[in-house]
Amino acid sequence: MTLAHPKAPRQGKDELGVAPLFSLEGMTIPRHSLPDGEMPPDVAYQIVHDELMLDGNARLNVATFVSTWMEPQAEKLMAECFDKNMIDKDEYPQTAELETRCVAILSNLWHAPNADEATGCSTTGSSEAAMLGGLALKRRWQKRRAADGKPADKPNLVMGINVQVCWEKFANYWDVEMRLVPMEGERFNLSAEEAVKLCDENTIGVVAILGSTFDGSYEPVKEICAALDALEHESGLDIPVHVDGASGAMIAPFVDPDLEWDFRLPRVASINTSGHKYGLVYPGVGWIIWRDTEALPDDLIFWVNYLGDNMPTFALNFSRPGAQVVAQYYTFLRLGFGGFRRVQGYARDVATRLSARIAELGPFELLTRGDELPVFAFTLADGIENFTVFDVSNAMRERGWQVPAYTFPENRTDLAALRVVVRRGFSHDLADLLVHDLERQLPRLQKQPAPVHDATTWTAFAH
Repeated sequence: MTLAHPKAPRQGKDELGVAPLFSLEGMTIPRHSLPDGEMPPDVAYQIVHDELMLDGNARLNVATFVSTWMEPQAEKLMAECFDKNMIDKDEYPQTAELETRCVAILSNLWHAPNADEATGCSTTGSSEAAMLGGLALKRRWQKRRAADGKPADKPNLVMGINVQVCWEKFANYWDVEMRLVPMEGERFNLSAEEAVKLCDENTIGVVAILGSTFDGSYEPVKEICAALDALEHESGLDIPVHVDGASGAMIAPFVDPDLEWDFRLPRVASINTSGHKYGLVYPGVGWIIWRDTEALPDDLIFWVNYLGDNMPTFALNFSRPGAQVVAQYYTFLRLGFGGFRRVQGYARDVATRLSARIAELGPFELLTRGDELPVFAFTLADGIENFTVFDVSNAMRERGWQVPAYTFPENRTDLAALRVVVRRGFSHDLADLLVHDLERQLPRLQKQPAPVHDATTWTAFAH
């Protein structure tokens, strides 16, 4: 069965008019089927280019965690590698070598006990990396259950309800029960106490998030591990932890070096991250690292005889671009530890200053301030009933800003918030412009007699 696109009105007529370029006046082409013949490349370019002008400006998108700026030299390297398939390690051995170096760099960065035998791989993003980490947890649990002569048909995975949708996909696709800890009061993520309550002999692992997408906060990985240590002492249950460091695993090592969340904690079995988020690379690369070879079961690795070589692979897909892996190595080489510390520290400075200025405006109340991830969430102050966060988001879009508004999950669906993600390329100057535009829009919003948009009518952002 094919995956159908959501039912929505099609844009314009079924035919697309071509601008009078290259003596093609009056020419039309079909929108939803192939044209009968070829057209000059400049014409095809201009058609697509003109339509894409309707997209938002990526640099003004403070909803996305994904990198929207790289240096020209990195873009040049990527262009030189667009035709390289990452799976063809025999044909592109140096690209494969750069991937290996990146795995070793991350293993060292995250304090793997033996980084000389770094175990991990690149992926298309942190979602695929998270699923590979989950698969390893499940397989290890199955092997333990089989060795003990116990059934292995009801695995579960414990996590906070604030996890990214990739974990829902993992649980659905691989028949694992999701045991979700809901939000309560001012607790917006997973706590050690609540995590342990949901663990039993069928728990394959606990997922701790280093940087929640809802508010930018770190989950207490060390406390969760300590609580699981105590559980093992009391019950004998040995439950590993996977750290979803999609964003925070590329922030904390540089600006929170004393925070223990990684392989320094023996219970942490694996960590995933996004190269294309705070790894500072354009979309298309993630990483999954295991603490050692024992954490990744051998029977999950496929040895493929492909194009003349026998290669190991652990992935959900096969062919994928090598350009982003090359760009990741360039970024590691270009910045080094000190450069990453400077870039991520600057992002945090921008985030904390910007959140403070928004708090000073009056109508808003901060939920977080950007002092963990350079990300913060804020809501409307008590007593404001004539406009909503969704009205604020809509008003900012008029100025080109994409500031997401969304409701929190169970049990805080009553809470609606706005969020700002500060990434490389988002400067203090851009932050000042955002505040200026927010100040410009507030008087009109404050004069509204009643809200215009709410969670049921505002569909510009889905968390």
